[in-house]
Amino acid sequence: MKKEILSWIGCFAVAILAALFIVTFIGQRVQVDGHSMEDTLQDRDNLICDKLSYRFSEPERFDVVVIYPTDEKKDRWIKRIIGLPGEEVRIDEDGNIYINGEILEEDYGKEVLTDPGLAAQPIQLGEDEYWVMGDNRNHSSDSRVIGPVPKDRILGKAFIRIYPFSKFGLIKHK
Repeated sequence: MKKEILSWIGCFAVAILAALFIVTFIGQRVQVDGHSMEDTLQDRDNLICDKLSYRFSEPERFDVVVIYPTDEKKDRWIKRIIGLPGEEVRIDEDGNIYINGEILEEDYGKEVLTDPGLAAQPIQLGEDEYWVMGDNRNHSSDSRVIGPVPKDRILGKAFIRIYPFSKFGLIKHK
């Protein structure tokens, strides 16, 4: 009887350690909170965040990422990468986004951007900084409010939507 109890405790301990390893280093469930990523993602969508890929490669433009908006790493936001390290980002009064002086060709914005925020003046990104924005630009708190996001505040890449089940599938990045 004692051996069987110890066996169960051992299996339970291994399962807990495996779950902790996965959540810490590989993937984590996150929930969309708000409307800033519409039409790509909806409020209350549940996603799996891939925490592993950015250990081996750099984030790319248009990746949908989970970030910490502050150094406290308490809250999590889901945004799209617009500007990469070393680039200059500016948004004009017509809502055009410029990367290094060239208009960004994209189709993720839900409507014409009305508030350039911090990017009304050119912003030069540092060597490990990214410019992130929500797809629903006029209803998003993003880099226009918090400024550039250092790489160490990127939790990972939004990988797959797991809920609602009717929208189950991979997240469109490009």
